[in-house]
Amino acid sequence: MKKTMILAALVLATGSLFAQKKTTTSATVAFDASTSLDALPKAENKTVIAAIDTKTGTIQFEAAVKNFAFANPTIQEHFNGGNWLNSEKFPTFTFSGKFDDLSKVNFTKDGSYTVPVSGTLTVKDVTKPVTTTATVVVAKGAINATAGFGITLADYSITGAPITAGKVAAQPKITVSADFK
Repeated sequence: MKKTMILAALVLATGSLFAQKKTTTSATVAFDASTSLDALPKAENKTVIAAIDTKTGTIQFEAAVKNFAFANPTIQEHFNGGNWLNSEKFPTFTFSGKFDDLSKVNFTKDGSYTVPVSGTLTVKDVTKPVTTTATVVVAKGAINATAGFGITLADYSITGAPITAGKVAAQPKITVSADFK
């Protein structure tokens, strides 16, 4: 009987530990580098791996560069090419961060919460700090986290004639959205 009680307590404790970290393989990252000269440099990747730890407030995502889908195949080719993200040499980009004030989010109560986030974004082996604001929506135990931020392409050694000609924004917008169940 005593062994059964200890085993049950261990299972419950382990279950609650695992419930603190939630992951998904279907988060979305949108990339928008459109300008007034060209509306096509937009892409989405719907196969992003994301994780959130509701106990510590850490958040992470990893996106495969080749999984970004553009409407124009030429832009897709440039995006994956050597001057841009060089997906052969650098197949992924990552974000690792944390909610700056975890007390602003109640993961056990349905609602919408706004919380500052800071972390680092690594693209082409270049790591830069990123700060933004995330919206976290909790509904019936499911969590949706969404954030948007801008980057400067030159900071990540992303260059090329389309950028200098104004056909591609030098500071594109990145939007991340993940549903955790």
